[in-house]
Amino acid sequence: MTMPTYSFEFFPPKTPEGMEKLRVTREKLAVLKPKFFSVTFGAGGSTRDRTLETVLEIQHQGYEAAPHLSCIGATRADIRAILETYKQHGIRRIVALRGDLPSGMAEPGELRYAGELVEFVRAETGNTFHIEVAAYPEIHPKAKSAQDDLKNFASKVKAGADSAITQYFFNADAYFRFVDEAHALGVSIPIVPGIMPIGNFSQLARFSDACGADIPRWIRKRMEGYGDDAESIRAFGLDVVADMCQRLMAGGAPGLHFYTLNQAGLSLEIWKRLGL
Repeated sequence: MTMPTYSFEFFPPKTPEGMEKLRVTREKLAVLKPKFFSVTFGAGGSTRDRTLETVLEIQHQGYEAAPHLSCIGATRADIRAILETYKQHGIRRIVALRGDLPSGMAEPGELRYAGELVEFVRAETGNTFHIEVAAYPEIHPKAKSAQDDLKNFASKVKAGADSAITQYFFNADAYFRFVDEAHALGVSIPIVPGIMPIGNFSQLARFSDACGADIPRWIRKRMEGYGDDAESIRAFGLDVVADMCQRLMAGGAPGLHFYTLNQAGLSLEIWKRLGL
């Protein structure tokens, strides 16, 4: 039985104050001994330097860092240079994504899909990197169909992915069904559920509408009913997400990946409730 993989995701801060705040968050979460900390990459590589800076700081503190790497808007030479930098700094895990095209940019770049990026990384660097890819239990918002999305996921795995992290969701059945269907297509890599703690409902609703993550009606209505009562939203959100995590782990999920939004409190509380 392999040990579950726990990880936490950050975004690169824009200011020195943000960097300092993230250091405090990271220290609190590092106590939990996660497998790695991942760091996001803005649309079209817009946060490339800040992602690198954040990742190197994590790595130099002795933790495993996994930078997101997106191929949209990038050339093969760009990606080759980034991989070389990561290699030199001892980074051995990346999250390979298609990424978003920044507004106003017409050209998607030389590699159009995450599968092509995975293939390129493997061809360039062999087995240097452990490659994570994204999975969408509730279907990628731009997918033609659920079946098409699943085939696309299987092709990323075939291209050389080692494991996958899902988009966040609040419906465990969607995750279990996705995993079963992926297995039926011959996918055998670990598919780790992405977990979004609920702290701010209006922010969550905005994120979810943008990325196609469904907030079940009963949760949405309950949250709306709390209005500005931040304490009730937090308490209810913790109950909902911790219960779902318990169900996921009991059902055989190979770990949990927390979308922290650079804050430690909610993830720590969920961790405590799970008795990890």
